[in-house]
Amino acid sequence: MEKQTSYFAHETAVIDEGCNIGAGTKIWHFSHIMPDSVLGEGCNIGQNVVISPGVILGKNVKVQNNVSIYTGVTCEDDVFLGPSMVFTNVINPRSAINRRGQFLKTNVGQGASIGANATIVCGNDIGEYAFVGAGAVITKDVLPFALVVGNPAKQIGWMSHHGHRLDFGTDGKATCPESGNEYLLENNQVIPL
Repeated sequence: MEKQTSYFAHETAVIDEGCNIGAGTKIWHFSHIMPDSVLGEGCNIGQNVVISPGVILGKNVKVQNNVSIYTGVTCEDDVFLGPSMVFTNVINPRSAINRRGQFLKTNVGQGASIGANATIVCGNDIGEYAFVGAGAVITKDVLPFALVVGNPAKQIGWMSHHGHRLDFGTDGKATCPESGNEYLLENNQVIPL
């Protein structure tokens, strides 16, 4: 008798035993979900994605095509990972030297977006609702709500929950043009009002 699942996996996807996949998650063509990984409810795993052992994805995480998420990475709820973006997990890899015990952890905070072809050097966390521009190379932690671009990435602004650039006035306040939500910039921190 065939085991019933609460998620969808394309027939070409490889789902190893020992992973935990939430209800409503969709796993598309040629993707590989490895043992001891956890995928929350309602995730969308694009084509040709690899999720390594021990990776944790929260609810509603969107992983676009050609992304490898390596051991040591955690993505909180509502994270967006753009096409072909890259995580690393060893700071100084060498083919002839096994450094499996030296994986550095990376946490991607709730609601953060990472653009296409960006690279996240391991051991650097991405704050909640941060926005990493396409092609950026992250070599240090990214603050919550920060907008970062370039190689190495530099902060050039702040973003709203809805992914719009915030324009703070002299009073330290900004309004998201889509939601109308207000934010305060104080001591280099964005505070939703």
